[in-house]
Amino acid sequence: MSALSVRQVRLRYLTLYGLRWLPSGLLIPVMILLMQERGLTLSQIGLVATAQGLVVLALELPTGGFADALGRKPVLLVAWVVALASLALMAVADSFWMFFLVWALQGIYRALDSGPLESWYVDATLAADPDAEYERGLGHAGTVIGVAIGAGALLGGGLVALGPIGPISALIGPVLVAAVLQAVSIVALLVLMTEQRPASGAAALRASVTEAPRMVGQAVGLLRRNRVLLALVSVELFWGFGMVTFESLLPVRLAEVVGDADRAAALLGPAGTAAWLANAAGAALTPFLLRRVGAAPAAALMRVLQGVTVVGMGLLAGPVGVLIAYLACYTVHGASNPLHMGLLHRQVDGPYRTSVLSLNSMMGQPAGALGAVVLTALADATSVGIAMLVGAVMLAVAAPLYLPAWRAGRAARSATAESGPAQSGPAQSEVVQSEGVESEAARAGAGPVLGTGPDGSPAGPGPEGAPASGPSAGAGAGAGAGAGAVGRSA
Repeated sequence: MSALSVRQVRLRYLTLYGLRWLPSGLLIPVMILLMQERGLTLSQIGLVATAQGLVVLALELPTGGFADALGRKPVLLVAWVVALASLALMAVADSFWMFFLVWALQGIYRALDSGPLESWYVDATLAADPDAEYERGLGHAGTVIGVAIGAGALLGGGLVALGPIGPISALIGPVLVAAVLQAVSIVALLVLMTEQRPASGAAALRASVTEAPRMVGQAVGLLRRNRVLLALVSVELFWGFGMVTFESLLPVRLAEVVGDADRAAALLGPAGTAAWLANAAGAALTPFLLRRVGAAPAAALMRVLQGVTVVGMGLLAGPVGVLIAYLACYTVHGASNPLHMGLLHRQVDGPYRTSVLSLNSMMGQPAGALGAVVLTALADATSVGIAMLVGAVMLAVAAPLYLPAWRAGRAARSATAESGPAQSGPAQSEVVQSEGVESEAARAGAGPVLGTGPDGSPAGPGPEGAPASGPSAGAGAGAGAGAGAVGRSA
């Protein structure tokens, strides 16, 4: 890793990050509508989505520890191959159980994919220059994911608008193109990602399997000791549940308003492009929010504002009103992800970075699965609008969970002011440690750096979303099809 310069590492990271999310954009306009076209009800769609959440719940931490112990590149390679397999199966799936298997494969993919690329970037940057500000690249990732998913959504909507091509239905075309792009991403990963792996070979593989539980145990121990980290990870429970509204229910809501599923899918192409450009614009607002509000208060404010935008999607009449609320939602989403992930990164050191990111994602995945079941069933029983209102409330009530990070930031600033510039580093380290913030959090207390807010917390990456999902990990399908697969990877 040290053979690369900081700039080279950043360019490679952003290239791989964009390729990773481009297939997701293709699937956003069509995934839910495709399952409906194949005969699944909304309730059944909610049930098949639980496969992803359950698999991620089981595998998230072990695979995170595995990546930390064996290396990020081999784990990512397996993840992206599994994603390709899921897309191939999605193209021919025509029953509840086949789609259940698609989502189970997505769960394996999400568990393996959650964290290694981002962790590689941070550690490779620090290997090239221990004083480098990796937040710059993490902030750029928010823009990259917006452009990549937006371009994919535009292409996907355009393919749907072209209509059927021979025996290929309008909704299946984007899935096939996404599979091709996924194969391209695998080749790019092999070429661009270089790392000094902890070990290699069969013996190393066996050793890493043994080592992974210890890495997981250390990460969980950090979560127990660090109340700031615990609160930040808990945000994912509400975020994952609520993101079902704009991942899975928005296409149905738009089809309900427009009156035609194919027309709704065609509209979602350009709308998805505009939404992800809005997401990129929201990410670009992060430095302003950090300077004027601070990381933790701004993150809490974004949670409330996102709930308000989802209320708009559920209540506004006509496609124009719904789409305006949709764009506002993604603007807020773009600002939220860097704030949340920046706070999260400052709670962990390199050896456990992927494991802690997996902890964060692990919380969002089962919450997204539960949200998919509850909200789709509620939509079937009442209306899509009411289900969206419930999801909006869940998004907003996560705001108080940023209070521990805000208090820790205030304590760190007070310690810096009392100790003076010459002693700010050690003094701040003690205060931050007393708040349960360890390692890099203490190092971050040495003073403000470029891109940090008043509380000393920098912007982090956008998504898995996706983003996260993603965008934090939520109920997105396909190659992280929904915004939630972005994750807090978006």
